[in-house]
Amino acid sequence: MSQPIQIAVVGSGYVGLVAAVCFAEIGHRVVCVDNDQKKVAALQSGDTLIHEKHLPQLLERYRNTGVRFTTDLGEATRQCDAIFIAVGTPQGENGDADLSYVEAVACEIARSLTSYKVIVEKSTVPVYTNEWIRRSIERNGVARSLFDVASNPEFLREGTAVSDFLHPDRIVVGADSEPAAALLATIYAPLTSGAYYKRPEAIAGACSAAPPPLLHTSAKSAEIVKHASNAFLALKISFINAVSNLCEATDANIEQVARGMGLDTRIGPRFLRPGIGYGGSCFPKDVAAFRSVAEQLGVDFNLLTEVEKINAEQKKRFLAKVRSALWTLRGKRIAVLGLAFKGETDDIRESPAIDLVEMLLAEGCTIAAYDPAAMKRSMAEMPASQHLCYAEDAYAAARDADALLVLTDWREFVALDLQRLYTAMRYPIVIDGRNLFDPKTMQQHGFTYISIGRPAVYPVRDLELAASAAQ
Repeated sequence: MSQPIQIAVVGSGYVGLVAAVCFAEIGHRVVCVDNDQKKVAALQSGDTLIHEKHLPQLLERYRNTGVRFTTDLGEATRQCDAIFIAVGTPQGENGDADLSYVEAVACEIARSLTSYKVIVEKSTVPVYTNEWIRRSIERNGVARSLFDVASNPEFLREGTAVSDFLHPDRIVVGADSEPAAALLATIYAPLTSGAYYKRPEAIAGACSAAPPPLLHTSAKSAEIVKHASNAFLALKISFINAVSNLCEATDANIEQVARGMGLDTRIGPRFLRPGIGYGGSCFPKDVAAFRSVAEQLGVDFNLLTEVEKINAEQKKRFLAKVRSALWTLRGKRIAVLGLAFKGETDDIRESPAIDLVEMLLAEGCTIAAYDPAAMKRSMAEMPASQHLCYAEDAYAAARDADALLVLTDWREFVALDLQRLYTAMRYPIVIDGRNLFDPKTMQQHGFTYISIGRPAVYPVRDLELAASAAQ
């Protein structure tokens, strides 16, 4: 790359911060803008604020050099060629995405536009948002020739966001003008040309062997691509959860069924893991927003309503498993492993684990919870109390527990010492909402083991006693 592009990224959350450091990693000069002075100061000092693999190293490498952090959007607008909007689009009460932050950023950008800029939607937004951004800027007196609006949706998974940015399945550029499309193609050229992957210090991944494709679409198509992708993945999760319920009713094994489905290349194995439902900052919000947009445009998309319904029911079904295993819940001591909405992240937004903890507390249980990264955020939302404590590790959480619940798929939990876990518990009952353990192994270690979509297993000695009693 001959000359780095001057890029502004507005917003320093998951998408904004990861995009900022990754643009610097592939050779550009970046200004990351946030209106929260405390966040800016923390980032300037090297605090990533979020738990994300590779992010601390990249931030340390580029902060205050390749990436500057500021609260001055006007200055960033004047200095940069491309301005990526990566602010929050939270879900409103009616399911719509709240675009007020996007509008506020667009209007502030307009006040500082004096030369041609490409303004890029990086936040997940509904179709037609690019047109509203354009109208907002024009209403603030900016000539149409001074800017273009493009859509460049992100496809980042929390926990692997840096690798996902640098090794994407595809790069979608929704641009309705040649100058905007050309600038975005130049920005991503280090990836699409393969030049980045030849660097000795490059983060290795799937694209090291074959660079990612760049898909040029209209801005509206790009907006729909993002929402449609997340809605379809949520559908796959809800579908396999519905199938797991059928497996439980017939004593079939969902792991075998999912493998049989996933080997079909038309379906694929990803997102066919049963559990307690999807959560996080994307799927619940994006499914609701996509459904809402369809309704506003007169399109019947009731399929998404069923996806949401299955997801909500999955938590209730899991609570029923706990009740069935323990008979009554009031006064029971429950160990909870996992509070984040998924493993390898500290994000608890829309976490089904948090929802289940709250449901158990409402039933009169006492909870001892442990999560490798999400306890600080959880304490802010659910402070420790007489009935809720946060343990230093999984074994401390399990001490004297009537049952242990696995609610998040942390890799750390798979490596637990099962004998030590067994010794710590009052009753060796494990109810696994993520199917992390092998049922036969759990049975051999003396556990009553209940999981999702698989037959429950009981300690060998209990089965022998039952057989003796029947004779």
